[in-house]
Amino acid sequence: MRWTATIMLVIMAGVFIGTKQVLDLHPAWGYVHAFSEAAMVGGLADWFAVTALFRHPLGIPIPHTAIIPENKDRIADTMADFLRTNFLTPAVVARRMQAMNIAKAAGEFLVQPTKGSQSRIGAGASELIAGILESLDPDRLGGQVKAGLKSQARKIEIAPLLGQMLQTAMADKRHLPLIDALVRWSGLTLEDNEDLVRDMISERANGIIRWTGLDGRLSKSVLDGLYKLLAEVLVDPEHPLRDKIQEGLEQLADDLVNNPDMQAKVERMKNEVLENEAVARWWEDVWERMRAGMIRMARDPETTLGGQIGDSLAELGKALRDDARLQTQVNRFARRTAVGVATRYGDQIVRLVSETVRRWDARTLTDRVENAVGRDLQFIRINGTVVGGLVGMTIHFADQWI
Repeated sequence: MRWTATIMLVIMAGVFIGTKQVLDLHPAWGYVHAFSEAAMVGGLADWFAVTALFRHPLGIPIPHTAIIPENKDRIADTMADFLRTNFLTPAVVARRMQAMNIAKAAGEFLVQPTKGSQSRIGAGASELIAGILESLDPDRLGGQVKAGLKSQARKIEIAPLLGQMLQTAMADKRHLPLIDALVRWSGLTLEDNEDLVRDMISERANGIIRWTGLDGRLSKSVLDGLYKLLAEVLVDPEHPLRDKIQEGLEQLADDLVNNPDMQAKVERMKNEVLENEAVARWWEDVWERMRAGMIRMARDPETTLGGQIGDSLAELGKALRDDARLQTQVNRFARRTAVGVATRYGDQIVRLVSETVRRWDARTLTDRVENAVGRDLQFIRINGTVVGGLVGMTIHFADQWI
């Protein structure tokens, strides 16, 4: 547009020079000559006016030119004051928000599908979760999570907690399956180690018993007696050995809750487990598998994570779109929030505008304003050329006939 306006000015100069030689040939050339002469004046005047906004014309420091660069700070303050006065007042914000149904618009946005059954914001949320999990350093994150869990575990006194859990289980008779499992485990352990039991009995028998071969019969009798005892304990709910186990569990639960020595022992065991490198490596491996699984779930809309995000957001969107009372409440909350933000932070917002413009150098401000409105300003030059020419031709007409 700058080139167009400039070429028009050059053409008018050429017409002015050319018509000066033919003025005596016909009266019409006088009108053309007057048009071109006034058009040059109008075009040059508007070129000067437009240029003076942004820089000194031809680099000459004429007073009251380069208006925008010279008054950059004042313009920044004026813009901020205009914004604060006309846009960020509570009354203006409330009036504007009153005409907006933010809840319905949000609901329609949430239920708009993109792929499958997911809303587009649900798909975006799933992708965001997956992206965050992928961007995090697995080793560093795993170490941080492990350190956090270890720190929290150190703060928990695990002995009283275990004791209370055991007391509660015994009060509800939920420990009985544990006793049955313990008895069965003892029988299986004994069966797997029969040779070891026989060797122990044989080593402790005297020479006469081993010489007569009675150690084998003795071992068999001991094993049979143990199997019989375990079977009786398993089938008889009133067996005395069960009572002994019950007493032992009750004592253990009481010690875990009330005995400082037992609590200290359990805490030492807990800390040893937490410091074990094998446990640390196991946790890191578990965390990495969890992270990879969560990434796959987030990216797949048919999985639990991806589906739940999409379904939850879609249900929220339908409620916001269709429930008038919910819309009223949400819109009222949004309006009050916006008014509160304008009231509390309006000055800070406009100060941000003012300080940002102040920080720009004069060349940056000039270029940005000129790029924003420069096309329209070049139309001023074009219009000035045309209007100036018409005015000049009108004056010539009046001069000829008055």
